[in-house]
Amino acid sequence: RSCNPPVGNLATGRTPVTLTTCGQNSTELYCFYPDQNLLHQVSHGCGQPRCTKCNANQPDNSHLPADMTDDFFANPISWWQSAQGVHREEIRLDFETEFYLTHVIAVFKSPRPAAMVLERSQDYGQTWRPYKYFSTNCTATFGLQDDLLEEGSMCTSRYSDAVPCTRGEVIYRALSPANKIEDPYSPEAQDLLKLTNLRLLLLKRQECPCHGSGLVEKPQRFAHYAIYDLIIRGSCFCNGHAEESPGSVGFLREPDACVGVVHGTCVCRHNTAGDHCEKCAPLYNDQPWKPGDGKTGAPNECRKCRCHNHADSCHFDLSVWLASGKRSGGVCDNCKHNTEGHRCQRCKPGYYRDRGKPMSSTEVCKPCACQPMGSANATFSRSWRCHPKTGFCYCKPGVAGPRCDRCLMGYWGFGENGCRPCDCARDCDQHTGNCFNGYDNEPFFNIPIGGRIPDLVQTPTNESEEEWKWNDHEQGFSALRHPEKCVCKEKVLGSVTDFCQMKYAYVIKARILSAHDKGTHAEVVVKVKKVLKSGKVKIARSNRSIYPESWTNRGCTCPILNPGTDYLIAGQEDSRTSKLLVNMNSLVKPWKAYLGKQVSDILRTGCK
Repeated sequence: RSCNPPVGNLATGRTPVTLTTCGQNSTELYCFYPDQNLLHQVSHGCGQPRCTKCNANQPDNSHLPADMTDDFFANPISWWQSAQGVHREEIRLDFETEFYLTHVIAVFKSPRPAAMVLERSQDYGQTWRPYKYFSTNCTATFGLQDDLLEEGSMCTSRYSDAVPCTRGEVIYRALSPANKIEDPYSPEAQDLLKLTNLRLLLLKRQECPCHGSGLVEKPQRFAHYAIYDLIIRGSCFCNGHAEESPGSVGFLREPDACVGVVHGTCVCRHNTAGDHCEKCAPLYNDQPWKPGDGKTGAPNECRKCRCHNHADSCHFDLSVWLASGKRSGGVCDNCKHNTEGHRCQRCKPGYYRDRGKPMSSTEVCKPCACQPMGSANATFSRSWRCHPKTGFCYCKPGVAGPRCDRCLMGYWGFGENGCRPCDCARDCDQHTGNCFNGYDNEPFFNIPIGGRIPDLVQTPTNESEEEWKWNDHEQGFSALRHPEKCVCKEKVLGSVTDFCQMKYAYVIKARILSAHDKGTHAEVVVKVKKVLKSGKVKIARSNRSIYPESWTNRGCTCPILNPGTDYLIAGQEDSRTSKLLVNMNSLVKPWKAYLGKQVSDILRTGCK
């Protein structure tokens, strides 16, 4: 629900500013009528006035601005008094932040002014607007109609009589029958109730009627304004997201002056923040901030951004909000734990996601473990060192292994340019390039005179399944092969009859992403871009694996499938395992637009 802070006296603990104070330069003598001698009817007599002195520097004789806002129960007869003879006086109360006003009460010691204006500022005194005009004659003084005659008028004569000559009240209610507000947090309500400064302009003094009954004292000694109490009722401004303010916030002078003070900061709820709960908390900006709805009671809480515990704050982005259909607009700030993205949902370049950990784990992104000499710089994205989803390293030509740290079978000379193909029928020494001759599994040794015959070592011709396996969950990536090492007799696109007789189960356009050496078989990850034909195995336009049935011991697929290249692939399927197969009867050609159109036409019209 929306919240409403309690109402208190905003003047408590705060000192008004006035233009003058009696006795501020020297001692002044002034006169007044005591409370008990003043009667509402002049004909009954006024009694004798009393005269005394005022000096702002003498505590017992001072009447300072702070006396208007002290505790009126503890100090009922303290008051502020202006200098003698002033006609225009100003009383201003400056707040340290924004507040909501409900009503103002001023209790005068002197006769109430014949003309007065109550004003407020919402920009810390830069501009002022009137709340209410007060006058004995609204039309003559301000050119406004009296609200006693016209309800809702900005001027009233209700509080401008000279009688009573002391303890006369001036009252202003911000919420009156003329100012009906349904939602106290709407823009209209804020325009009326919110303020940073309050000002009373006392424009015209008036004498007590008693002055005409044989006055013996000098009239100027009665010529001043004096106020017992200035009470400003209101609350902290919290936009409907708080119902209390902290009792120990030190805005004011001494700790003992803070008793009963209405502080300007709010104890925010609904995941909001700020002195006035005017914004969402740092990690709760997934939708636009709104004030609480005072009419319906809806709290309009701020919603948490989905940062997977990798950010301490987020910000609202209007373009993201609109693009999502106004469902989510939060963008995470300064993603931690090597993550990035609007929701810290992916690993940053140089790291890959550990699928064994939840996305919220601080260790979800592991650094790429690529051998610098064997890994390629010119990858699909220059900032990647390994594939961000799998961790596969991108190897230079002829290089293999999950970290690109060794030569492929049939290559040698691991170095800055990758590995070179062996100039042999089979494999060669990966360090020297010397061929392993013969098929009797006996290596050729060049033994110097007097040298020892070395121990029998297992050569690459004794390939074991364990030797082909990679330890890091069989993850790896084989880069572009040297065409002279991968010689395959490939299928050509012949006549329509030849193509149709092959009865291909699927025909797709796909980009080769990576190749995986599984030892006993190969697995090639492709991104399907277009499906021209499919069989029993459902094919979507997404990443999936295809399985070459011809996989040579030199690390070659037949037909050749080079990573980073788009191909037209037509092949068979294994519906039992839902695998797409590629073999020497498959049609595999680098993609050309005319080739795709030609095959599409054959599929549409030729094969019946």
